Amino acid sequence: MIDLLDIRYVRLGTRDLVGADRFAREVVGLELVRVEAGAHYYRSDDRDHTLVYFEGDPRDHTVGFELRHPGALEAAAAELSHRGLAVRPGSADALAQRRVQGLVGFTDLTGNRIELVERPHHSGRRYFASRDAGITGFSHVGLCSTDAPRDEAFWCGVLGARVSDRIGDAALLRIDPVHHKVALFPTDRAGVQHVNHQVASIDDVMRAWYQLCEKGVKIVFGPGRHPTSGAVFLYFEGPDGMVFEYSTGVRCIAPEQEAGFVPRQFPALPSSFCMWGSKPDIPEFKKEHR
Repeated sequence: MIDLLDIRYVRLGTRDLVGADRFAREVVGLELVRVEAGAHYYRSDDRDHTLVYFEGDPRDHTVGFELRHPGALEAAAAELSHRGLAVRPGSADALAQRRVQGLVGFTDLTGNRIELVERPHHSGRRYFASRDAGITGFSHVGLCSTDAPRDEAFWCGVLGARVSDRIGDAALLRIDPVHHKVALFPTDRAGVQHVNHQVASIDDVMRAWYQLCEKGVKIVFGPGRHPTSGAVFLYFEGPDGMVFEYSTGVRCIAPEQEAGFVPRQFPALPSSFCMWGSKPDIPEFKKEHR
């Protein structure tokens, strides 16, 4: 089984790189690390970068995950090939762009582009936010799934994820103690469904709600609290319809709890996404998937 350490980055294509850059810095509050080859690199913690906007198709999304053990990349590629997936070794240019020592890419059965990396670079200086959003780090992504039970089986059986909770068929998956690093949402397309950054406190969530409303940013869900992870959240819309989320207070599942842990099943209802009563304006959260 492939052993993932953590989510590392997300890469998003856009037709409006100038507008996407403005959003990443002035709205989300990320630090611009560098600009090269038609791509803007941002970070939100001590990683070299956590978000990339590049000139390209807005439907072109890639999520990178770090392997726990350096040197395991060849075995991971062999396992994926054995499962019938086409594996793409990273070129020298791709490794340099991503600031990693090793890379393989593949496309899952829904069509999501995933990259596995080893020895990714860290920054030698602390994260310096472009605005005081209270961000403590890049945390998770929602991924689209055209067959959620099938994709859940792949993530758990091949990539070593564990189910923390389900909302209908949507599985919230962890690869470390954090409640989820990947959420699989049933839909009819491929790609990243939302991008999450953790913030330090409820105050940061509520401050963001007022500030984003003043900036005219579309709020698509929240403020609210997830009954699954326990996190207080705010979702808002970015360039090309991408949804971003701030959240704080996410539940963690300690290693000593793993043996007796049983995922909970929530119905596909609005109350399963927010215990406070906020209603989502996000298609994948409103569909009745059982």
